[in-house]
Amino acid sequence: MHKSITSLLTPAPRLSSTTQKRPSPLRVLLVAWLLFGCIGSLWTFASPLMSIPDEPAHAIKAAAVARGQFSGNTTGKQGEQLTVSVPGYIADLHDYKCFAHKSDVTPACAQPIDATDRGWRAATTSAGNYNPVYYGIVGLGSRGLSGEAAIYAMRLISTWLVAFFLAAIFCAASSLRRFHRPVIAASVALTPAVFFLTGSINPSALEIASTAALFMTLCAILEQSAGKVPISRLLLVTLTLSGALLAHTRPLSLLWLAIAALSAVICFRLNTFLQTLKIRGFQLALAGIALSSLFALWWVSSAKSFESLLTGAPIPSDVAAVAMLDKTVFFMVEYVGVLGWIDTLPPPAALYTWVLGFGAMLILAYTARPVRGRWAMALLTLTVIIVPLALQAATSEQLGWIWQGRYTLAMVVTLILAAGVATRFRQYRVTPWTKSLVRWGLVLGILAHTYVFLEGLRRYTIGIQAHVNWTEMFEPLWQPPGGWQLLTLAYIAVLAAGGVCVYRLLAIKPAPRAETSPSTDALS
Repeated sequence: MHKSITSLLTPAPRLSSTTQKRPSPLRVLLVAWLLFGCIGSLWTFASPLMSIPDEPAHAIKAAAVARGQFSGNTTGKQGEQLTVSVPGYIADLHDYKCFAHKSDVTPACAQPIDATDRGWRAATTSAGNYNPVYYGIVGLGSRGLSGEAAIYAMRLISTWLVAFFLAAIFCAASSLRRFHRPVIAASVALTPAVFFLTGSINPSALEIASTAALFMTLCAILEQSAGKVPISRLLLVTLTLSGALLAHTRPLSLLWLAIAALSAVICFRLNTFLQTLKIRGFQLALAGIALSSLFALWWVSSAKSFESLLTGAPIPSDVAAVAMLDKTVFFMVEYVGVLGWIDTLPPPAALYTWVLGFGAMLILAYTARPVRGRWAMALLTLTVIIVPLALQAATSEQLGWIWQGRYTLAMVVTLILAAGVATRFRQYRVTPWTKSLVRWGLVLGILAHTYVFLEGLRRYTIGIQAHVNWTEMFEPLWQPPGGWQLLTLAYIAVLAAGGVCVYRLLAIKPAPRAETSPSTDALS
């Protein structure tokens, strides 16, 4: 079972005359990064500027950090937005969301961004005292550019950063010995909501991608350690990067980091983790994550990051707790893809597609063996239900209603990935029926993703009206760059390319059981 580290970055040897070669993890990473980068970029241009929740606040924060303002001026009053100094065209971004919360109003109501207004002006942002790391990276897009070009540049930097960690999920999943069901889980877990946020200036997307990448990469590392296989340097690098950046995305990210890491350890036993701790490369990766987390913890505490949360009408804590429990299943709508400023619901057909996919993965995972995989599922399920409830109830009397479904999406995606890891020991046979099932599943997924994408374009080009108005899109009131028709065709093409890649991966026959070490199975 001993392999060199180099062999982990090259295609696995042919096991039999009927077994295809598995692509190397590095190849999977690069191809997936390209595909996810293109998907996110198409969302970048399909979504009007300032059409994502809180995007003006995040864009202002990013531009400020890129110019050396890591925090802002405040009186310290809860809910008060911080003040920073930014170029005029950035300071006015709050004025370009005239269509927010109004699904029947198109972005045609907004005036063009004045690229010539580059003089310094004061601007307010609710993200003023958030961790500056994400914003410093994204804000670089506003240096040397102005107007809409600068905003799109910031979006694209965020998109390709997030796309790397989305690709890392598939890289790690394909590194597992029994990779088929983890790859299926990864395909199901990445909903339109994830791609919608990927194309925006919003740290939620990076939080989702890096949490999921950390979980799946740690699972792959623990499996290699259990099998006495030299740990892939590529996996160690992606683990370090995902953990280090996750700690700096949002105030809750440190909690998600701890839960994701604990869930991976539960999947592979504590003894396996302790054995892996003896490996120097893993020690260095954990040290990097720990140092980054300490800085993030210091920032949250010293900058009082929770103080800029906007306040609303107070709600008794017991009422908030019951309401959150009642909304647990309803949040599925937001997990799939509520667009705009939470004003455009996903089409029912798309919603039911992911209800079916999530349900199938969860049922298989909760009946999977070995039973220890179910303990990780239980932890993540309780996290998705209890943590939002507890946080909302604890703050409702002071802040009112603050919770949105996307705040839990990092844990929801990790839950579905854990389902894939838990079910990996179920026998997977590549038969004509299996191939047909995979093909039709991918077609259904592509259609559902496209439907949500088109629904977003309909909302922005002509607005969601009381009557069915799809044909009116050919006489749009607003058009994205390149036109909605070209973006839609490009989106279908990229999704189809991704579907072909996933299909080819899932069509690879599993290694014969004789090729797998029994001792390794016992530890996995």
